[in-house]
Amino acid sequence: MHQIGFVLTEGFQLMSLATQTVFEFANIVTGEPFYALENYSVTGGNVRSSGGLQVATRALDADSRADTWMLSGVLNPLDQPVPAALRDFVRGAGRHARRVAGVCTGAFVLAEAGLLDGRRATTHWAFAREMQKRFPDIRMEDDRIFVIDGPVWTSAGMTAGLDLALAMVEKDLGEEVARSVAHKLVMHQRRSGGQTQHSEMLDLAPKSDRIQSALDYARRNLSRPLSVEELAEAVHLSPRQFSRVFTAETGQSPAKAVEGLRLEAARLMIEQSRHPLDVIARETGFRDRRHMREAFMRGFGVPPAAVRRGTRTAA
Repeated sequence: MHQIGFVLTEGFQLMSLATQTVFEFANIVTGEPFYALENYSVTGGNVRSSGGLQVATRALDADSRADTWMLSGVLNPLDQPVPAALRDFVRGAGRHARRVAGVCTGAFVLAEAGLLDGRRATTHWAFAREMQKRFPDIRMEDDRIFVIDGPVWTSAGMTAGLDLALAMVEKDLGEEVARSVAHKLVMHQRRSGGQTQHSEMLDLAPKSDRIQSALDYARRNLSRPLSVEELAEAVHLSPRQFSRVFTAETGQSPAKAVEGLRLEAARLMIEQSRHPLDVIARETGFRDRRHMREAFMRGFGVPPAAVRRGTRTAA
């Protein structure tokens, strides 16, 4: 039986515990208790989540053992120092366990314990730069869903922990079991670790329904040229008024925002499909493959071919 220990700290984020459901359903799919789950904390007893829910835990000690340790995240790791006892335990666990994982900001615990030194890692995008600043020896990949570097696993924020847990199930029990678990949990797709955390639509965050409608129209019609005149007509504004309102609400010009949507769509197609780059360029509205490459270099600093290679390597 594979023992999984979930390490909770005061104020932990409940989404970290949602990953337990992935392992629970893996047991259901296989028809046997392959995984055994246990909650731990430094002192034991009830630990309060950020939302106020209390969870019973066992105390960590020198005899605590697990094949996989899952370190929970907190809402703001910058305001919550890692207890010395937890740091020391994790340092030892890294030597003895099969793998150790930081879910969301749980990566900060791994970093404090020195387990991420010289390794690739990720965390919630909101704290990735601060982690890199505090721990310069980490090879931060702040735009990844999850990262596996040897026995050390890290995930991006919130729901990305589910993807990390599902990847563990796939590694332990195979692709068919993982696919069945995802289907039962109504996870609409299984994301590989190489996928991006970034969402262009979330970054734009328009204030009005009219501009949101324009962005929705653009995303549905990326294969078209999408001039300012067309977008303005779609939401019943004059081109001049549309440009003014759009820039005021999003901080970007319509042309810049559309390019961002094209980049996001193209990157997703590269990560999730086997379509040739020429086809992806055409489907997402770039003039040709060269035009798409130029946009990728501006937006991501790497060409589309490098993104595809990275996705295949992660897979």
